[in-house]
Formats: sequence, C-alpha cells, structure tokens
Amino acid sequence: MTTFLSGGTGTPKLLAGAESVFDPAETTVVANTGDDVELGGLLVCPDVDTVLFEQGDLLDLETWWGIADDTTETHAELHDIAEAADLAKGPRYLSDEAQTAGRHLANWRRFSGVAEFMELGDRDRAVHVTRTSLLDEGYSLTEVTRLLADAFDAPVDVVPMSDDPVASIVHTPEESDEYADEMHFQEFWVAHRGDPEVDHVEFRGGDEADPAPAALGAIEEGPVVVGPSNPVTSIGPMLAIEELHDALDRATVVAVSPFVEDEVFSGPAADLMAGVGFDPSTAGVAEAYPFADAFVLDDEDDTDLDRPVVRTDTEMNDAADAERVARAVADALEVL
Repeated sequence: MTTFLSGGTGTPKLLAGAESVFDPAETTVVANTGDDVELGGLLVCPDVDTVLFEQGDLLDLETWWGIADDTTETHAELHDIAEAADLAKGPRYLSDEAQTAGRHLANWRRFSGVAEFMELGDRDRAVHVTRTSLLDEGYSLTEVTRLLADAFDAPVDVVPMSDDPVASIVHTPEESDEYADEMHFQEFWVAHRGDPEVDHVEFRGGDEADPAPAALGAIEEGPVVVGPSNPVTSIGPMLAIEELHDALDRATVVAVSPFVEDEVFSGPAADLMAGVGFDPSTAGVAEAYPFADAFVLDDEDDTDLDRPVVRTDTEMNDAADAERVARAVADALEVL
C-alpha cells in the first residue's frame, strides 16, 4: 500500500504518471477538503474532483480543473440573469448566521450562486448535484467520494481527509475597501487571484474535525508520499487535524518539493508560505514538513537538507515527466 496526500494540481500531476511505479490497486489518495465550498447550495470539492477526473481520464489537462471539453451554459446564464437583474457579481459570501445554519459539512464556506465566482462546467455541475444529493440522503463524504470514483472507473482508492468541515480561511493584515480581513481560500485565489496580502491562514474547524477513518488508516498503513502540492492550503488542512498529524509523525514519508530552491512551479504557495512564517523555498517546505523522512528535489535545487534527498528533473508537463518523478519517489522510499 502507498498513500498519496493530494491537493491542488501538484500531486494529481504526479499521479498521472505513477501507475507504472505504484500499483493503482495498492494506492490510496487522501484528498484535501479545506478548499471545498458550498456554491449555490452545491458542495464543490475541487481537490477531490481533480483526482477523480484525472484518474477517470476526464480532467481538462490545460487548466487542471474541471472536465475536458465541458460546456458552461448554466454558468453563463447565471451571469446573464445577474446582469439583467442588476445583481452584483460574486463572490457573494453568505451571512455569518447562514455559515453554520445549514449542512454541517459546508460550515464557514457558503457562497451564493448568484453570478457564481467559480466557473463550473455543466458536466462538472452534475457531479456536485450528485454529491450534494447523496450527502443529503445521509451518505458520508467518504462514501460519496468512493461512489463517484467507481462511477469514473478510477483505479486508485480516493478518500477525503475528513467527513467533517475544515475551511481554509486566509486572513489579511486589515480590512480595506477592496478586501475583507478574512476570506475563504477560493475567494482569495479564484476571485482575487492571490492578490491580497496574507497575514495568516486559519484552518477553521481543524481542532474539532475527526479524520476520515479511511484516510487515517491509509496513512497508518503507509508509506506516505506528499506530492508537490501547496504546503499551506493543500497539505496544511490535513496537518490541522491532530490525529492525521500524529499519524504522519509515525509514518514513513517522502515529500516532493514544489520549489526549486526559492522558485515555485505554480500557484500561490510562495506568498502563502511567507504569510504564515515559512521561508518560501525548499528549505521552508522542509521546515513545514518535520515528519518527512526524505525529499525528492529538482536537479537544479542545491538546498542542503538534514534528511536523505533524491534528485531528478521535477518539472511535470506530461505523463513521462510524472513517471520520472514517481520513480525518484520510489528510489527515496528504497533509501528509507
């Protein structure tokens, strides 16, 4: 058994070439749910779905988001209606009272669907309708995720980190006319393109959340691979759950750095790491992952770490690149 921790696009890119290195039948992917939002009443699980779509050969590999060749007629109509009715565009965060008044799993991350600020494809939306409806029928998020994985013929086992709500909330130094002093990560990244200054990041609900039993069991069985995901908002929500953090401390863990020294491959990881007090670099990733027993670094990364290191070209543009990095991960596990 090998367990991958996944968030954003880094780990899904690694999984795209890992099949020949790690047997899919013996692979579990624990997906971050701190980025989830309830949008217009539908629970959207971006990091879960990126894995499901990639494993089901449905993922849009241009954006690494949503389903390839999807249409967006419903999204466009929502914007047309809002414009005709002179309704302000999103993100339209629901009131404080509403944030904990509905479906427990959606606490602290509820947005109106008026002029939705996240573009959902039509086929993609059908996934969210199915997920939300099954949750309302009494299924857990783990059960729903596994049902969707079966529907998409995903060869690996995909499970959420928790069946409880954990919301990644980005705090800014102070409220301004342009930005609130706190916002959900999706508002920070999708609506504002990571522009607001980061003071700190809160994983709201992490102290009370239980790990999904399947996620905890997979980490305990290990070994664990932390792909080149954002250490703050992709992996941080998992670390906020004490039992998952403790399980990682006990596990054999190899991590792939999303940096080449102080240059990040993509996304807001550098700004977020700096905002929460870590150096935005491979050295900072090592500090953020004290539980990691070994690292895979890029050939051009000369960072001196106090743990075993395997180097390769870690840039992943296609499945062959991903296979190369996966083999480096396997080599690092052999070292351990």
